Amino acid sequence: SELIRGFLLSGMPCPSFCPPGLLALMAPGLALMATLSLPSQAGDRRALPVEKPPGLKGRTLILLDVNTKSPVRIISENFLSLQLDPSIIHDGWLDFLSSRRLVTLARGLAPAFLRFAGKRTDFLQFHNVKNPAKSRGGPGPDYYLKNYEDDIVRSDIALDKQKGCKIAQHPDIMLELQREKAAQMHLVLLKEQFSNTYSNLTLTARSLDKLYNFADCSGLHLIFALNALRRNPNNSWNSSNALSLLKYSASKKYNISWELGNEPNNYRTLIGRSVNGSQLGKDYIQLRSLLQLIRTYSRANLYGPNIGRPRKNVIALLEGFMKVAGSTVDAVTWQHYYIDGRVAKVTDFLKTRLLDSLSDQIRKIQKVLNTYTPGKKIWLEGIGTTSAGGMNNLSDSYAAGFLWLNTLGLLASQGIDVVVRHSFLDHGHNHLVDQNFNPLP
Repeated sequence: SELIRGFLLSGMPCPSFCPPGLLALMAPGLALMATLSLPSQAGDRRALPVEKPPGLKGRTLILLDVNTKSPVRIISENFLSLQLDPSIIHDGWLDFLSSRRLVTLARGLAPAFLRFAGKRTDFLQFHNVKNPAKSRGGPGPDYYLKNYEDDIVRSDIALDKQKGCKIAQHPDIMLELQREKAAQMHLVLLKEQFSNTYSNLTLTARSLDKLYNFADCSGLHLIFALNALRRNPNNSWNSSNALSLLKYSASKKYNISWELGNEPNNYRTLIGRSVNGSQLGKDYIQLRSLLQLIRTYSRANLYGPNIGRPRKNVIALLEGFMKVAGSTVDAVTWQHYYIDGRVAKVTDFLKTRLLDSLSDQIRKIQKVLNTYTPGKKIWLEGIGTTSAGGMNNLSDSYAAGFLWLNTLGLLASQGIDVVVRHSFLDHGHNHLVDQNFNPLP
């Protein structure tokens, strides 16, 4: 924190060639370096007086000598990773993941994991067709986008014949139509989010191809969360649709890691039916058995259970899960959002009690793991400054940077192996890239 404070108070100007996007990429590294190195006794800090220009208050420049020879923690090279929400199927942005600009931006964050998951994970079903029936609706952005479909397919076929990645330069008119379509869908998606009632989503084989192509071309490793709410009458997991997706992915030799479900502690709210930790553990064991039956995924990584904020009932779910399937998963995952995005104010982003709230959650998770699976890796997945899609001009602005910097440094110092940022691109206001494919602070 003193490193950041010294940087800000020094009034150090950015060189003329330094774009804002570069500062956004540099900032997490500065915070992480400061957090990892400050505990070292070998470092030296000293405050130097700074000459103040006429009319300005006094300032202090703090210089840090960072000892890089004695790390506090060693973290995964994929420590800072990304998430894509399945809502991009709904609003159409998945079809534009081959954009050269998007791929270039994502490459700048590699190596990293790309987690495809979110609230709509448990309403997602796979349909093994290349081209679903075209819409016969009237004029509108979606109708006209469908008219481009044949061109897109021909382009994909041409790219299939080439070696390397499928990267497209979409015509401006297509992007304009897509933004218009996404704007129409935005209110629909927000209504679902605020009512906590979600419609079913279909992921086609071609859409899965585009998703994997984006991850592969960007140097990201795809983690796919399967639908856990497909249930049999006895409340056990119905794996039939997941098996279809696994077989298709294996036929394409896609290198994917897997999860099952998203925030299982919220299932009663979503569908009026709960899944306890013990049953969820059995479901994960079933998924592991399926993976072992498919040669491509016999050694694939499996992560979970992706619980929400570790309150009493959530900790009980995690304990039940760990008793049954603690040895089945390669890392234990949970989510954290600092602020309710519907009521967030700019002053909230600087409250120390919020900055400190994450430490308590980490201790609760670590306590459970130390009881059942000591040494098991812990991941924080689906993290954002605000929940409920975020707040415009706050969670996607510079103001949210302080919480984010604190989060990265704290997680690294506490030994959390991977942190997955929600989200790279979606309909809300927690994303890293806007609908013009420009990076946000």
